[in-house]
Formats: sequence, structure tokens, C-alpha cells
Amino acid sequence: MIKQKKADRILLGIVFILITVGFFIFASASLGEVGRDGNNFNTLVFKQLAILLVGIVLMSVTSKFPYKDWRPYAIALFGTSLLLTALVFVPKIGFSAGGAKRWLNLGFTTFQPSEFLKLGMVIYLAAWATAQKDKLKDWRHGLLPFLGFLGIASVLLFKQPDMGTLMVICSSSLAVFILAGGPWKHLILIGLLGILALGVVTYVRPYARDRITTFLNPQQDLKGKGWQINQSLIAIGAGGVVGRGFGQSMQKFTFLPEPIGDSIFAIASEEFGFAGSITILLLFLIFALWGLKVMTQVADPFGRTLGASLIIMITAQAFINIGAMLGVIPLTGVPLVFISHGGTAMLFALIEVGIILNISRFKTERA
Repeated sequence: MIKQKKADRILLGIVFILITVGFFIFASASLGEVGRDGNNFNTLVFKQLAILLVGIVLMSVTSKFPYKDWRPYAIALFGTSLLLTALVFVPKIGFSAGGAKRWLNLGFTTFQPSEFLKLGMVIYLAAWATAQKDKLKDWRHGLLPFLGFLGIASVLLFKQPDMGTLMVICSSSLAVFILAGGPWKHLILIGLLGILALGVVTYVRPYARDRITTFLNPQQDLKGKGWQINQSLIAIGAGGVVGRGFGQSMQKFTFLPEPIGDSIFAIASEEFGFAGSITILLLFLIFALWGLKVMTQVADPFGRTLGASLIIMITAQAFINIGAMLGVIPLTGVPLVFISHGGTAMLFALIEVGIILNISRFKTERA
């Protein structure tokens, strides 16, 4: 056993750059919320700062908590996350907003259990898949159980509905399956089943069908279903090369819905232009590439699979948000990790970073 090292400083540095830059972008975007639903600028900014500080503490704790100690509790974490996600459908416990049941009402605050589900599922799948070893190549021991686990989570998220989180979970789950040695023929089958499932969703869920239609033809309903994507593209285009300047976005005032939520990348693009947009993209790309490079140096299969899958999950969420704002994929409602408002999402993202940092301490460890 090689001596445990310090957490990877480059990964830690990239995350701190993202949350620092993200905080200032959030502060600027918050001006667009002033007057909406009685929101107060100082309240929004201080709440975000408090969430960041709590998240950094949790990241510090999980970065020191041995990643192998998550493994014995993997099934309990997964089961608890499924239970909490199912509780959103219980009257007086579940909290609805915008036609979606995604939150639990805790009295003093709200909690989005799907964020816990993302983490719980990745930990469980990493523990299960690496324990299977060569059995993962057999469809009875690998493919069928994997589809079962993914199917349970998918049904809960589909009923909320929360298709954005489902996309993130599918991305990270497939990452676990690939990294643990799942055969490519099974991945092709999973892909075909995914396409079939997408077709079923668009058929039975009118809102999903509307989003696909808007994606294919965003000009069809400029003042209705196409409003957000068109206003996003206007904001991004108005930024030009270097942007209007910090705090100078016009689209955040009445035009862009959710300026501190999933529309925040469009506001950043308007204020910092193409240069700022590329910088944000590069930061997430460097986080992904460097993080995956670090994970390749971890000899323990569980640690390597868990760490790489968490990195892919965080990066996938960022790129899904950015892609939706650019009109490359349909709108999903997924927040921009480390930057958008969202207490539960921010806290769990920083917890996940802490786990990644702990795994990076063992990049020369021999199993």
C-alpha cells in the first residue's frame, strides 16, 4: 500500500475557480429577479453565499472521508434515495412547482431528493458493477439487473416529471457500466432501448412532445413554447466577442425566465461574450479531462469507477444545461452546476467533488 497523498490540487483549483466565477455571475443574474415574486437582491445573494459556504464545508468533510467506506452502505444509500424520491408524490410532504413534483417540504426549507438519487445510484452501481467483475459481461448478471436499477429510477423521475435529471442519471449510469467492463453489444442494446423509451415518452407526455417540437422548430411559437430558447439565443448573440460587461445584461430583466436557474449561462454569455462562454466551457472540459486522467491512476476498481462516473455526471449536467441554452438539445430545466441557484443541487455537487478529491488521494494506491 503506497502512502495516501494529498487531494489533487488542480481539480480543487478548477472547482474553486468555477464556484467563485459562478458566484459573481449569479449575483449579476439576481438583479433580474428583483421585483419578481417579491425577491430581494441581498436575500438571494446572501442565501447563495451561505449555501456555498455550507457546501465547501461538506466538500472538505467528504474529501477526508475514506471513499471505500461508502461501499458497505451503497445499497442503503440507494434505497434511501429511492424512498425519498418517491415521497414527493405523498400529499402534504411532496411540494409542487411549475407543474412538477420534485421537492419535499421540510417546513423550514425544501429538499430535492433527485439530487440524492443521482449520488446514491452512482455509488451503488459502482459497488455492484465492480463486484460483478467478469459476470458483468453475462446479460443475466449484468445487463438485466442494470436495466432494472435504471428502470426503477427512471419511473420515479418520469412521473415527477424531471427529464433533465433522468438524462444526467442515464449518463452517469452508462459511465459506470462502461468503466466496469460492460460489453459494447449490451451498450448498443441499451442505446436502442433508450431511443424506444424516448419515443414512448414523447407520445404519452405532451410537455415532452412540445419540447421536442420547439427544439426542431424554435420559431414556431415565439411568444409561447419557444420564448425561453429564443430569448436565450438573443442574449448569447448580443454578447458578441467580449460581452456587454459585468452586470449589463438586458435579457435578465423580464425577458429570460429563470435568470438565476437554467438560463444563467445565457446571461453570462451576454455579459462576457464569446470569450466568457468559451472560458466556462473550457473550465468544465479541463475538470473532466484532468479528473478522468487522475482516476486512471487509481488502481482500486471501485474507486476508479466511482470517481470517473461522478466526474462524468457533473460534466454531463453542465453540458446538458449549456447545450439546451444554445439550442443544441431540447430544454431540460437542468441547472448549471456550481453557478445556478439551487440549494440541494449545489450542496450535492460539492459533496460529490469531495468524494472525487478523496479518491484522488489514492491515485498511486495498489488494491
